[in-house]
Amino acid sequence: MSYARSMKPLFYIILLNAVGAALISISGGARSPEALVLTGAICVVSIICYTVVSFAGFGDPYLFLIISMLGSVGGIMQLRIRTAYGVRQLKWFLLGTACYFLAMLIFLAMRKILPRLTPLYVGVSVALYAATLVFGRTSHGSRNWIVIGGDNGLSIQPSELIRIFFVLTLAAIFTAQPDKNSKKKKKADGDKPFGLRPNAARLLSASAVTAVNLGFLLLQREWGIALLFFATYFFFIYVYGASRGYLLLNAAAAVGVGAVSLKYMGHIQTRVEAWLNPFADASGKGYQITQSLFAIGEGGFVGRGIGEGSVYFIPEVHSDFIFSAICEEMGILGGFAIVMLYFVLTYRGFKIALACTNRFNKAVAFGLSLMLGLQSFIIIGGVTKMIPLTGITLPFISYGGSSMLTTFAAYGILQAISALKEETTDEL
Repeated sequence: MSYARSMKPLFYIILLNAVGAALISISGGARSPEALVLTGAICVVSIICYTVVSFAGFGDPYLFLIISMLGSVGGIMQLRIRTAYGVRQLKWFLLGTACYFLAMLIFLAMRKILPRLTPLYVGVSVALYAATLVFGRTSHGSRNWIVIGGDNGLSIQPSELIRIFFVLTLAAIFTAQPDKNSKKKKKADGDKPFGLRPNAARLLSASAVTAVNLGFLLLQREWGIALLFFATYFFFIYVYGASRGYLLLNAAAAVGVGAVSLKYMGHIQTRVEAWLNPFADASGKGYQITQSLFAIGEGGFVGRGIGEGSVYFIPEVHSDFIFSAICEEMGILGGFAIVMLYFVLTYRGFKIALACTNRFNKAVAFGLSLMLGLQSFIIIGGVTKMIPLTGITLPFISYGGSSMLTTFAAYGILQAISALKEETTDEL
């Protein structure tokens, strides 16, 4: 394959950024020289990173391409909504690229000891939860932000980083080698596509870690992240072969907690009522979802054009409802393209997991791909009224530095694993 042909996907990223910036300027949007420089910088960085990954043998070359496309769409939409948001988003994208390769190098350097660091993952997570409860700030009903430096200082959402520790913890638990294992058991385990069959100790350990995380998240009223954590845990125990009874027990516990929350917590009641019938109180409880549906419908198939929509009528359009703004201005076809990018990104993550021969790497790749795929589904399903709305971000597109940097780090780990897919598991 020639160099020009291998670089062809980058032409579309450059074209998207150039056309997007031009349309925003023509419509009277962002004309900041800084924004134009940052947009150009993203194109240059995308070319450099893709070239490095492709020709230096760092594994799957398509991960960063898809991320660059999603990040470009996010940067364009943030510039269209507000220039200041777009400039910050583009800066976070460039910083996230550094986090991507830093996480990749750290994982490659520490891959031998990472399966042994379960107490560290749990300890750091608990410390971050405790710091959030003590020093955190409440926003939209959830106590999930730590602000450093006053009202205009740096805002950090610790739960975004804890997501990576959670996946590493579950991966270490489910792939830990038992002290005693018969030859028959080893052979049975080796026939499984994802490694070892979970025994009671593994299941109880994973359940205990999940319960601790969910407990802290419920104290913070972080229902969206709590749902994401539980779904990740549930698929872990399903894939790793937990008994049907144990799966049903966890499902029943989740339904019970949901029912109690729906009965006694007004915040949950409001969201469910808005989901079931948003038009019953379109100016109150259902305002967010009705405006989202109006925007998606107004865009039609091809959209109203970048800069031509009425996105300011959508609450939290720069974060929770950015997908609605994309559909209004780029159409349902544009929204479908975004969904397909997330689908392909998740598919490639699962493909990396299945190609691994190292059990821990396989579990980490599976967990990170699953969690980020579920996150995309939950937020897109919420703004389209498929499921009740939860306040989580759309990866690489929604406004937010913590989410951007940690998601880049998660995919940096996936990039490292894709380069190590032929490495076998060491006996611990």
